[in-house]
Amino acid sequence: MNWISNYVRPKINSLFSRREVPDNLWTKCPECSTMLFHRELTDGLNVCQNCNHHLRISPRERFANLFDGGLFTEVEVPEPLADPLGFKDQKKYPERMKAAIKNTQEHEAMLVAEGNMGRTPIVAAGQDFSFMGGSMGMFVGNAIIAACQRAVKKKCPMILFSAAGGARMQEGILSLMQMPRTTVALQMLKEANLPFIVVLTHPTTGGVTASYAMLGDVHIAEPNALICFAGPRVIEQTLGEKLPEGFQRAEYLLDHGMLDRVTNRKDMREELITITRMLMRQTPAIKGDLPAPVPAQQDATFEDSAK
Repeated sequence: MNWISNYVRPKINSLFSRREVPDNLWTKCPECSTMLFHRELTDGLNVCQNCNHHLRISPRERFANLFDGGLFTEVEVPEPLADPLGFKDQKKYPERMKAAIKNTQEHEAMLVAEGNMGRTPIVAAGQDFSFMGGSMGMFVGNAIIAACQRAVKKKCPMILFSAAGGARMQEGILSLMQMPRTTVALQMLKEANLPFIVVLTHPTTGGVTASYAMLGDVHIAEPNALICFAGPRVIEQTLGEKLPEGFQRAEYLLDHGMLDRVTNRKDMREELITITRMLMRQTPAIKGDLPAPVPAQQDATFEDSAK
């Protein structure tokens, strides 16, 4: 028996062996190339601490910060036909759907939820750009209709977070039909005198911008979000001219009257609470969870202080 090979080598190898490090511990900021630790990035709502670049965030993560205590209930959305056109390009449409579901762990490109935000009941809908580019298909149309119907039933505001590359080409004309469908659905909110607030995130383009994303009573955008119908590269190629710096970005649209506010993600919840309570003609939100004093106790306190 060789005691060197059997005893010494394993001990030496254990000292110098490399530990496996998970690949998702660090994220590189696409704007300033800073390496961001995953826990700090999550706590900061996927906003770069160095340059304030707003990275992509899923609707479920956004809602966890939006609703009081991170508690919300998903609103059921009617299921459309799975593959109405039998569409196939490089892959079949059902195969693309299965891949998107596996990558995002979500059922579709939009999540609808209800709950309290600043002790005010709301209905929220959020698009997931990671799910086939947040493309607007029949499910997204059904989701907005379901959200509007729920908001009317509860008599509460509706908040929509848009993030999309446009219509879903795999559903063809059926996808484009969601533009008038969602427009009619939003009319229900208007007739019920209920606020509709849109938060435009990066990117919001195509048929989404040409329909429900620009039909809100109030339009808020995250910093440097791309908001347009046709992208800057397409416009430059069509016109043959160089576009202004920052063209079609949130700050540019704010300066030209297309938006009401540009708000950082960390301040978005407080901003939405203030706006919703104002539009619903409610008193300003009270910060803190301490209960109001009982009138009898309050009078006794004043009498004791007077003595």
